[in-house]
Amino acid sequence: MRTDHHTPGPTIHDLATRLRRLPPSCGPVRLIGVDGHAGSGKSTCAGRLAAALGGAPVVHLDDIATHEELFGWTGRLLAQVIEPLLRGETARYAPYDWNTRRFGPDRELPPAPVILLEGVGAGRRAVRPFLAGLLWMELPREEAWARGRLRDGEAQREFWAGWVRAERRHFLEDPSKPFADYLVHQRTEGYEVLPGPAATP
Repeated sequence: MRTDHHTPGPTIHDLATRLRRLPPSCGPVRLIGVDGHAGSGKSTCAGRLAAALGGAPVVHLDDIATHEELFGWTGRLLAQVIEPLLRGETARYAPYDWNTRRFGPDRELPPAPVILLEGVGAGRRAVRPFLAGLLWMELPREEAWARGRLRDGEAQREFWAGWVRAERRHFLEDPSKPFADYLVHQRTEGYEVLPGPAATP
């Protein structure tokens, strides 16, 4: 009797090796987008991937977005992060504080072999030309949002109601998943990485 065995995809460490081999995409930098629905585990995955890359810097889009501009941050990202990196210069951006609703002191981001750009919208059309690769956290939106609400608690219920509407609209107008090179599935232990819709057969 024949038994079919599931062949696992590459691990995060395998993925890190592949990303290092990509050609630079933003000046000397291989800029890697980590996108997915809010609550899908992007930050945790980016942190583990950064560690597998030997301490690669991570730019969190939560530091670029604001209450007033949940998705209207493209110009700020381009001016403060991407354009300096394109020139091979150190980028400087002011992280947004979601508690005080103000921008903090500048944070420096020198060019590095790989930099991860993590957050909802990391794979938007205005950013994709500068990405060496795009990862999509493969978790259904309702499940991801439920996880996010549980994580943030009752105090953020009103914020989440507005966020869900904004995210639905964003991905309707500017989807990322069709352009993902890899789909990342969180497993009980670690991650499984599979080819994304944009992967070349």
